[in-house]
Amino acid sequence: MASSTVSIVPAATPNITIHTSKLFDPKQKAFLKDMTLTVSPLTGLITSVSRRSDATAVTTAHTTDLRGKTVLPGLVDAHTHLFLHAYSDTPAMIQMRDESLVERVIRATNHCRAALLAGYTTYRDLGTEGAGDADVHLRDAVNRGLIPGPRIFCATEALGSSGGYETRVESRSNEDVSLGRISDPCDGVVGVKAAVRRRLGAGADVVKFYADYRKRALRFPAPLGSTGGSRGCDIHFPPEGEERSPSLLLFDQDEMNAIVREAKVGRAPVAAHAMTAEGVIMAAKAGVTTVEHGLGMGERSTEVLQQLKDSGTIFVPTLAVMELFVKDLKSMLAEVKAAYNLGVKLACGGDTGAFAHGDNVRELELMLQADVPLEEVLVAATLHGWETCGGEWAGRKFGWLEVGCAADLIALEGDLEKEVGALRKVGFVMKDGRVWKQDGVAVGMV
Repeated sequence: MASSTVSIVPAATPNITIHTSKLFDPKQKAFLKDMTLTVSPLTGLITSVSRRSDATAVTTAHTTDLRGKTVLPGLVDAHTHLFLHAYSDTPAMIQMRDESLVERVIRATNHCRAALLAGYTTYRDLGTEGAGDADVHLRDAVNRGLIPGPRIFCATEALGSSGGYETRVESRSNEDVSLGRISDPCDGVVGVKAAVRRRLGAGADVVKFYADYRKRALRFPAPLGSTGGSRGCDIHFPPEGEERSPSLLLFDQDEMNAIVREAKVGRAPVAAHAMTAEGVIMAAKAGVTTVEHGLGMGERSTEVLQQLKDSGTIFVPTLAVMELFVKDLKSMLAEVKAAYNLGVKLACGGDTGAFAHGDNVRELELMLQADVPLEEVLVAATLHGWETCGGEWAGRKFGWLEVGCAADLIALEGDLEKEVGALRKVGFVMKDGRVWKQDGVAVGMV
């Protein structure tokens, strides 16, 4: 009986030649002129990179001419949630509690398509938020060619201490209503090691834990529409002069150390959600790969940023989601600029899902507003994105363009150095040597 496995690309498919007039190289942090690349559709890899004169720019049926455009490596969103859609549509708690898994999978499939067409060829998905390990199977569906989408590195469920990160509802009396869970609860050194092993065994590429969170949200329950709110009415006398539900530590230093140590044994990078100075510092000391959010540190900002620098931690500030909840981003933009000035490595991840997939580039725009140089922002959105996914542990090189790297390229209409708005004018998308968008039109998609 013949095998049912069919190669995505016929073995006889010829290589593709790509001509560019402006190509960004993240390793040189520079725009290179008149470069030509050769791509193998069979392996999905770049096979040659060379400079050419227009006199040698031979055009054949297998040539893609991207001259006159700005060509970049495919973008990496280092902080996404494929199983969430914009909070402006539906609050997160309602999505996690009330939407069926079928609906959430269908939405996630659409999100994959939107991300790819927006130029994002890689997603680091940091938790399904109540959809269990469904991101593993979404990732595999993309990898098997069943649906179009970015290359996905997923965390399945994030780790949180008991009661630390869960759906907040006031009534649990009806045993017939299943709330599900939104984290893998674990406590103590032995417990967190077991949780890391569970996540890796479930198929996670990345381990995520909550260094801190609003674990006492039900002490002064908030009204619907506010962060964590679930009711239509408010309590009469909320606390004055203090945050109603502040972020508090969920793990101690020994537990964080154990999470990172166990993950590294499994060759998995670690992402830490941290919104307090203590949480950021402890996570960085533990050796996490990335700290997510980490803004609003106030007087302790210098101390926090220095710890990130000393620990070699990649900082994913998620400005785009902060924009949803903070009226004035000036202080947070200043923190990002201070991080850059200090030499903290930055990566771009917007917490995409809280806002619409396909609008990912908002994070880059905000980093530019923070006065981080364009070239550095592009490095944060490409090469550093690869590093957040584990670097050499990722199993494939992407985020820059040289022989042996994944053939992930996007082309922007216009000159990005002159017009930042070009970031939203993605006319061409190639991932792993396959073209998904040509002349601004989706190709090869249903």
